[in-house]
Amino acid sequence: MSQPNGAGEARPEDEGGPTGPVIRDKRKVDPQTGAVRDARAAQQAGEQTDAALEDPFDAGPPAPGADDVGSDDVDDADEGADVDAVQRDGVESAEVQDEPVDSQDEVSSDARMAAERLEDLRRLQAEFVNYRRRIDRDRAKDRDVTIGETLEAMLPVLDDIHSARQHGDVSDGPFAAIVDKLESTLGRQGAVLFGAVGDTFDPAVHEALMHVPDADLPDGATETTVVQVIQPGFQVGERLVRAARVAVADPTE
Repeated sequence: MSQPNGAGEARPEDEGGPTGPVIRDKRKVDPQTGAVRDARAAQQAGEQTDAALEDPFDAGPPAPGADDVGSDDVDDADEGADVDAVQRDGVESAEVQDEPVDSQDEVSSDARMAAERLEDLRRLQAEFVNYRRRIDRDRAKDRDVTIGETLEAMLPVLDDIHSARQHGDVSDGPFAAIVDKLESTLGRQGAVLFGAVGDTFDPAVHEALMHVPDADLPDGATETTVVQVIQPGFQVGERLVRAARVAVADPTE
């Protein structure tokens, strides 16, 4: 039979029950599932804890968190864990935010470097194209100069061939075949012979050695006209090797 204590209540040890501190789980959050408990569930959990303490052998399964040492300690531990998690998440979030910025800077730097290299490549390509054009132009000019110098050295021979043709000595025979081969070879090298009777006099390509009055001119001639070719002119490309030496006449009024 229990004896009343100083407060008028029966002590558990007088009833033959367990001795020690009475623990009631009044936490509003379930430590195992993390779900929020309502007031009714918290009260039922406290009643189950009291029943387990009164009859530990007949009581049902302990309420969640009933075997914890103290709710205050658990709450403190949970709050500390939450603070650490928040701080850790903040640090990780900052690191995650910093990484894209660094990556974006690296991409921008790489893109800028690639654009600079592409611009350098285009400039070098343009310089190479201009250099190749200049080399080709100079090569063609040097070729014309070389052929012109060779043709200029052969002018006396070509003048003799022209005189022989005017006198009818190059009409047929072996000499005529040799002359044809020589003129064909000079033509393939770019040498052009010009100057013919009836051409309009052009001081840029003609050299008038004499003026013939009352000469027969082609019908419809209104300007100074070539009436005789003394020495033909030669040109290689844009280079004038020698102007045609001619005799001219003016049309009668």
